[in-house]
Amino acid sequence: MELRRQITLGQYVPGKSLLHALDPRIKLLCSLILMVVVFLIQSVTGYLVLLGFLLLLVLLSRVPFRYFLNGLKPILMLVVLTVSLQIFFTKGTGQPLFSWWIIQIFQEGLVAAVFIFLRLILLVFSSSLLTLTTSPMRLTSAIEFILKPFSYIGLPTAEISMMMTIAMRFIPTILEETDRLIKAQSSRGAEFETGNMFKRLQGLIPILVPLFISSFRRADDLAIAMESRCFQVGMKRTQLHPLIFRSQDFFSLGLFIILLSLIVIFL
Repeated sequence: MELRRQITLGQYVPGKSLLHALDPRIKLLCSLILMVVVFLIQSVTGYLVLLGFLLLLVLLSRVPFRYFLNGLKPILMLVVLTVSLQIFFTKGTGQPLFSWWIIQIFQEGLVAAVFIFLRLILLVFSSSLLTLTTSPMRLTSAIEFILKPFSYIGLPTAEISMMMTIAMRFIPTILEETDRLIKAQSSRGAEFETGNMFKRLQGLIPILVPLFISSFRRADDLAIAMESRCFQVGMKRTQLHPLIFRSQDFFSLGLFIILLSLIVIFL
């Protein structure tokens, strides 16, 4: 399977669902609120209800579920490592559930591992839901709107939002380039799946050098294209399709906040 299909960060799936039609500022704000709520919930039941709510949003987005599962693959090792550390290194106050040699597993460790696991899953799903249903240009405008208050203290919010969006936009392109280089080197007899870890890292050197060269060349082409369009730092820019709040956007935001508040209060 290609790397581009394995990593969903930065990808956008066009569609005509309700989530696609929502204002990107509302979706970004809801995503930020959801990230805060994820750390406020203190019960497994609350996390399961929130996960069910996110799965409902996934169905409403009409985006194939494999995109969200692919978003979990890059952090799979991080999830396993974090959960393992919580299980084996969290000490409890009572008797251990399992004890062998220096290994002791307490109930508190299992609870903490479940919490960490559910939090990571929810964070990945919420971020994937935002990027998969929002085009890079609209996401740039939303980030610029959210950061606009910081512009009054001299922070270049427009340039920051543009850089963040460009970074996300070129993640699929870089992955596609990496996949192409791996296939080219494999056709010449290079081995990437055999040997120990050091041999695999050594085999990546023929990939990293041309990848860095092509990335710098692409960045230079992007800079020339922006200069040819008279882009200047600090100048106010207009939009071809300005963002406009609609009644359904405010209704969705209110309903989202009410549902999350009920989950935090009662669960």
